Amino acid sequence: MYTFTNKLRNLSIILMVIGFLGLTYGFLTAPNTVEQANAMVADGHGDGHGGDHGAGTHDNHPVVDKADAHADDKHHNETAAHEDHHQGGHGEAHDKDAHGEDHHGEHLLHQLQNKPWAALYVAAFFFMMIALGTLAFYAVNRAAQAGWSPALFRVMEGITAYLLPGALIVFVILALSGMHFNHLFIWMDPEVVAHDKLIQGKVGFLNVPGFLIRALIYIGGWATYRYFSRKFSLAQDQADDISNHKKNFRISAGFLVFFIVTESMMSWDWIMSIDPHWFSTLFGWYVFASMFVSGITTIALITIYLKSKGYLEKVNDSHIHDLGKFMFGISIFWTYLWFSQFMLIWYSNIPEEVTYFITRIEDYNIPFFGMLIMNFIFPLLILMNSDYKRVNYIIVMTGIVVILGHYVDVFNMIMPSAVGDQWFIGIAEVGGFLFFLGLFIFVVFKEISKAPLHAVGDPFMGESERFHY
Repeated sequence: MYTFTNKLRNLSIILMVIGFLGLTYGFLTAPNTVEQANAMVADGHGDGHGGDHGAGTHDNHPVVDKADAHADDKHHNETAAHEDHHQGGHGEAHDKDAHGEDHHGEHLLHQLQNKPWAALYVAAFFFMMIALGTLAFYAVNRAAQAGWSPALFRVMEGITAYLLPGALIVFVILALSGMHFNHLFIWMDPEVVAHDKLIQGKVGFLNVPGFLIRALIYIGGWATYRYFSRKFSLAQDQADDISNHKKNFRISAGFLVFFIVTESMMSWDWIMSIDPHWFSTLFGWYVFASMFVSGITTIALITIYLKSKGYLEKVNDSHIHDLGKFMFGISIFWTYLWFSQFMLIWYSNIPEEVTYFITRIEDYNIPFFGMLIMNFIFPLLILMNSDYKRVNYIIVMTGIVVILGHYVDVFNMIMPSAVGDQWFIGIAEVGGFLFFLGLFIFVVFKEISKAPLHAVGDPFMGESERFHY
């Protein structure tokens, strides 16, 4: 049995306290008036990249120029509205409305008010995503009746314990958005919908009651599978037959069907709808690849940590090697999806679509291209070597880079639509990451300490113990 040490417990609590203080600072320093927002930008606060868009104007944006060149007046107005929605993050369609009233200050105010909320949301979603990716990997191994992985099942079950609390935190943020505590989801603002024909065409799907009901269905389905799978897994240790193993096999196969549908819909709801004008048919797969490789990497990191403390004696170098192969393979898969999405949209050069990448390349240049280095080039160069995948410190080093890289990936998905060009990885962003890292460590290792790390009742455990090649 693993013991959750006071040292690790205290570390998790310290991370949560520091993170909470950082998030609190972000919320307390957010501006409350247009004058405060303008003053913050004038003083150099809130604009993380120092580019020409710091004042918040989008009059010369190349996407709008393309719309001028290729569309009639009506199309241009809709594209301009799209651009201002995308950059402003709060949904006013034009810098000046029909009466000539200047909304630039309100744009800026909502961008800066969104910053601590977006920092909280990015971190909350990211760690929930790790647990969900791990649950999917666990279900795949259960449904495939894989012989190599039972030695790692208790680690996977420990990680997935974070799914329910993590997903409920995300749900609370979504519910607060629906109650207009923030401006993360512009389609939740009735005034925006009233002046935006494109969003009006999506209100059958993008409405707050349906949005929250769907979220509860996703979370309920994931948590229900996790609960019963864990229950059957522990019961199998005490059983005289393999009936619990068979039950786990059946519910895992059913869950994977449920998961592949709900994961795609979740990515549309919780991330893509932050910019309701843009869409990608690959987006659900793209988010899946990110969560899958993040979950597998976390399994490897925690397994190596437990091995270093003298636990998981049945886990050998071949198990670590296999986890390294999955890290390598899914990183390549993620890159394939990223490039497919980017290349097709960029080449077609449709203003309503290409604005997504122009915004990120212009205003998020460092995190946008840095993410590619962290998530593709680095693991490619390191993990391509078969011998390196058996060396623990190399897996740990690569794993930390991959985890941080996919945090930046989530950051890139959410921030441009939420805060425009007013991004900065500052106290609130670091605080959000540390708070949820501490909570994740606390929940996961507490769950791991509740059951033996050796799943003695699993019929494939003997094969897993003998796993060498």
